[in-house]
Amino acid sequence: MNLKNERPETVPPPGGEAAVLFELIWASLVDLLGTPATATLLRRSLKLAARNAPELQGVSVSRERFEYCLVLPPEWRDGTRGTLDGLRAVARELQPLLQELTGPVVIRRLRGIPEIERCRLFPPEDES
Repeated sequence: MNLKNERPETVPPPGGEAAVLFELIWASLVDLLGTPATATLLRRSLKLAARNAPELQGVSVSRERFEYCLVLPPEWRDGTRGTLDGLRAVARELQPLLQELTGPVVIRRLRGIPEIERCRLFPPEDES
């Protein structure tokens, strides 16, 4: 899938929720930080999370010419049970990176997205 600076639909379709949520995170971070910084932060978070979540080994963010391409597990699109676990692992690794770089601003913005808040991907620090 090629990722551009577009925001995906705001209501996730049945199934595929993990993919839609990842795309919402991508779009929000691109809007705030730019595409290269977003790709770097997500690559690092994926690498760290994959140590404890082997299902993330096949996830990748790469650049082909002037566009970024994203490879997600098929389970993230077909709504297989438990697919949010891998995404939560990525979010756990991403949160401290964002906190260190931007303070609370970006995390607050991500928490303000209803779909992300509903799934509690970025819990307050006292809950994580």
